[in-house]
Formats: sequence, C-alpha cells, structure tokens
Amino acid sequence: MIGKLRRRFIITAMLSVTAVLVVLIGAINLFNFMDVIKNADAVLDILTANNGGFPDEMPQPPGGDPFGFPGDMRRGQMSPEMQYEARFFTVYLDEDGTVIIIDTGRIAAVDSKAAANIGVTIYSSGKARGFIGDYRYRVSDMGEGVSCIVFYDCGRSLDNARAFLWISLIISAVGLLIFFVLIAVSSKAVVKPAADAYERQKRFITDAGHELKTPLAVIKADCDVLEMDDDGDNEWLADIRKQTERMTELTNRLIYLAKTQEGSKSELKKIEFPLSDMVSEEVESFKGPAISSGKELETDIAPGISYNGDPKALAGLVSILMENAVKYSPEGGKIKASLQKNGSKILLSVYNDTAEPVSQDDIKHMFDRFYRTDKSRNSETGGYGIGLSIAKGVTEAHGGNIYATGSGKGITVTAEL
Repeated sequence: MIGKLRRRFIITAMLSVTAVLVVLIGAINLFNFMDVIKNADAVLDILTANNGGFPDEMPQPPGGDPFGFPGDMRRGQMSPEMQYEARFFTVYLDEDGTVIIIDTGRIAAVDSKAAANIGVTIYSSGKARGFIGDYRYRVSDMGEGVSCIVFYDCGRSLDNARAFLWISLIISAVGLLIFFVLIAVSSKAVVKPAADAYERQKRFITDAGHELKTPLAVIKADCDVLEMDDDGDNEWLADIRKQTERMTELTNRLIYLAKTQEGSKSELKKIEFPLSDMVSEEVESFKGPAISSGKELETDIAPGISYNGDPKALAGLVSILMENAVKYSPEGGKIKASLQKNGSKILLSVYNDTAEPVSQDDIKHMFDRFYRTDKSRNSETGGYGIGLSIAKGVTEAHGGNIYATGSGKGITVTAEL
C-alpha cells in the first residue's frame, strides 16, 4: 500500500510538471513561429506592394538613427539592410495559370524551371498565403487577369525556430529527468508520515488481535465448564458461545488481513501447484450450501492451469469469493465460478445475481475494510465486511489485481493473477 502511494505521488508530480512544461514550451515555440510568419508577411506586403521588389527608399526608423533600430517590423518598419539581405523570387501567371514572367534574380537556390513549377502549384491550390517548404508566399491580383506570386525565403528564420524548439525540448527532458530523481528521493520522506501511521495501524490490529485471543479462549472454556455443570441446555450460555466464536473468527480475520498488507509477499509460501484442481475442489465444497438455499451454481474452470503461488492463501481467496456469492445472491439466483487463462494472466471470476442493482459507488468501495452495501442484509448473513479486503490483499500479494463489475441485478468479482 505504501509502495503504491509513493508511486502515485511520483506519477502525479511528474504528470503535473510535464503538463506545465508542455504548455510553456508549446506556447513559447508557437509565439516564436508566429513571429517568423508575421515578419515574413511584413516583407511580402512590401514586395507585393512594389510589384515584386523593394522600394527605392526603404522606410527609415524613427529619428533616422540606423543604430537605434535593429530591424523591428511591428509598426510596418524594417531595417534599411533588409533589401540587401532578403532572398525571394517572383512568378507572374495569367488567368489560365500559364507562367508569364519569372524573376529569380534575388535568389540562387531556385532556377527558373523550379520557380515556374512552384508557381503553377500554388496558383492551382487557390491559397492566398502559406508555406511551401521554407518559402512563405503571397498571391496578389495585378489586374487584367494577371496574378503575382512572391516567394520569400524564411529558411534561416525557420532553422533558428527549429533549433530553439529542439534546444527547449532537450532542456525540458533533462529538467524532467533531474526532477524525477529529486522527487523519487524526496517521496520517501513525503509519504513517511502516512507509512508510519499505516504501520502503527497494522501493529495495533495484530497486537489487539493477539490480546483478544486469550480472554476469548477463557470465556469459551468457562462456557464449556458451565455447560457441563448445567443439567439441560442453557440459551444464555449458547448465546455467549455463539458470540465468542464470532468474535474469535473476526479476530483471526483481522490478523490475517493485517498480514496480507504491505510486505506480505515475503510471507507467502509459493510453490508450483495445479490451480485448476484446487479451484474445482473449493467451488465444489459450496455446491451443497448453494443447492440447500435454492441457488444455481455453474462452473467454467479450464483444466490444466498451474500456478506458482501460495496454495493456502489462494484457496482462501476462492473461498471468500464463493462465500460472498452464495451468501448475497437471492433465492433462485445464479452463481457462476470461472477460471481461464488469458495470455500471461490467469482470470479467476465469480458471478452472482443480486436482489437489487449494485450501484457504482458500492462497487467503488467494495474492497474497503468493513464496507457493507446493505446493512440489514449483512446483519442477517453475519458478514464482517472484511472478506473482500482479505481477497484484495491476497491477490496483490501475488502481484495481481482484483476488481468488481456490475451489470443490472448481477455482480462479478475478478482476480487477475
């Protein structure tokens, strides 16, 4: 249990930090990419406004100080050096999509044939703006059925954006790794108060259980002596004996429950044994009680399944599931025990009809200690509310998982081994 709590704490912390990093890194890189697009569109706006070229006189920065203006385009202004640094080409097409003019004088990476093919492709797509490779383009109508497509090379800016993305991802991954190491080390101290409280609770249950055994044994022995001295049956002594036996059984179950919790794997005596035969024998022992109470018992146990585990503990698991099914199914109800192998997993499931539909809230808390779905029904059947908690402890001690599913007036408890 403490191990699970620690793992959940680590997973929750890692998921939270990862989510924050994904949002931050995603937002930063998105804004970076949008800035590349915005700057490229500003250049394209100037080029298309000047028939595919820069004006003779570039807009000057405020005050005419070239050293105080590092190329800001946010107010429609840019560095006077932009016209010498920019790489672009222009394609003119008529209304039929035929290339009329090609201007590749300001770029060396694209020849006239490639420019014509790219221009036709963009004209056919019908898009006014976008990217093709590392080129940002804009289509403008020049009048008289002529369209001008200007392609601006954003390769350097996009390379910088990609490099920034990879650097941010690598730094984030390293940061997450460091955070994982730190949280894994500190998690032990974080869950220590809960671990100490849990250990004290287990110790209290075990110690109290052993302390209760002695007075219960004395009460039982005194009842035996008094019954020997009494000439006839004594209903008071019979009631004392019955409640003493009930308390003894509850005490033994509480002690066993405490042993099946954290650290119980080392206490298991695992051997390879025929699981199918053991389950068949345990289920068969409940056929009599089921028939006598007017209930139908079916089995679907696959033969030849063996398992490396504690036979006594697993027999107790089957007994608990069958006892619950027989005890809580209504008269005339159906009970079905199944054992199947699914890949590397062994599925042990017990189904039983119920008098009323079982709510999802009941299913959620079904394996909690002392939880009862129906107070009146449990008082009549004499349940303690810890049987399924023991079943959960046994299953988890074998590295498995146990869960319940409900459909209509029926419930299935499945143990995965």
